Amino acid sequence: MTLRLQDVQTITARRMAAPITIMALLAYAVPSAFAMSLEERKDLDLSEYEVTHPEASYFEVDERMALLQETDNSLLLQHRNELAKHAPSCQQRLELPPITDKMRIPGFYPTPDDWRLATEPLFAFEDTVTELAGAYVASSDDYYAECLVQFLDQWAGEDALLDFHYHWSDPQAWFSLESMIFAAAMAYSVVEPGIEGMREERDRVESWLNELASVHMEIEGADSSCCNNHFYRRALYATMVGVLTEDDKMFRFGVSAIHSALHDMTEEGAFPLEMQRGRRATHYQNYALLYLIPIIEIASRQGYDIYDLEVGGSTIHDAVDFTMEILENPAQLGDLAPRDQYTGFLKDDQYFAWMEMYRKRFDDDRFDDLLAPMRPIYNRSAGGYATLYFMEPEVQTHIVPDEEERQSRALKGLADQ
Repeated sequence: MTLRLQDVQTITARRMAAPITIMALLAYAVPSAFAMSLEERKDLDLSEYEVTHPEASYFEVDERMALLQETDNSLLLQHRNELAKHAPSCQQRLELPPITDKMRIPGFYPTPDDWRLATEPLFAFEDTVTELAGAYVASSDDYYAECLVQFLDQWAGEDALLDFHYHWSDPQAWFSLESMIFAAAMAYSVVEPGIEGMREERDRVESWLNELASVHMEIEGADSSCCNNHFYRRALYATMVGVLTEDDKMFRFGVSAIHSALHDMTEEGAFPLEMQRGRRATHYQNYALLYLIPIIEIASRQGYDIYDLEVGGSTIHDAVDFTMEILENPAQLGDLAPRDQYTGFLKDDQYFAWMEMYRKRFDDDRFDDLLAPMRPIYNRSAGGYATLYFMEPEVQTHIVPDEEERQSRALKGLADQ
């Protein structure tokens, strides 16, 4: 593929302090489309997008809590009762110390064991906020909502997470913070409207979330992280924090990710920067939707129908259709990526939280065979207890404990790669 001069200029603008090399330029020679540049993204006129309902979460919390109290669906009842019965101890959660030291995380692919050890406190934070929100929805007990505010207020009072290492060649701490921010923001959005009092604590939490998001967003990212799934992750926290703090500029940053993703998308519905991951292209195509779909759900709760937003003739539905096609048949990738795809992620329910959201929105049953053995779906940051929050009672009545079916979805020899 021949790189155009304007493409090279765009690449140069993205590279920040990183040196330009021929290999770096070739890495951006994406098929069929070129990623929207930072300058183009900043020039988007998104003035129509304003926060209209600052107390709206990413789903109808009160409506869902009422349904869960009345349902006779055995899957939802079992899930609800387990969450309520085994709800986290507030005192134990408050003992988790805020991270105030300069955070530095090793990369996952070069040193997975070191990465897992370093991220344990980060995942504990994400699980804590998400579990407290889930316990509140399952039990309708304000105790868990108030505990979540107390927990986040402790971190806010210590200015936690504001000091982290970043260099374009060592961005893992920056990456890790993304999910911590949207885990906190999405969980907080679930409980905040139901709390009476605690105004000072809530003000501190909201100010901290906005500052944390603002500091993190100041880094645009080198190479594809300016524009690929990591941009969508930043956009997810920006969308939610923008709503919570009535920050229209931040909210628009989040919405810009949808415009950017649709601009970049191929005619088939592929995200080119995710296709560049080679044997992990299918995983990263799905991974992108894990963040794009919640952004659209949050925006929908503000009154904007972004599901039907069309850019260059493409909508997000095209990306969903392509994802389902390549999950079923890797040959549908064509020349975009190798057909010998890594499929280990198909055994991990966290990657399919977006499907619960999309399925509910459009009553789309093509996801059912994939979701049935996975339910209840849980993602510690991007969507929380997705089945509890989104699955309609008539869709599935019983948990399917079929590990063999899950295993069959992952090609032998690829699951642990």
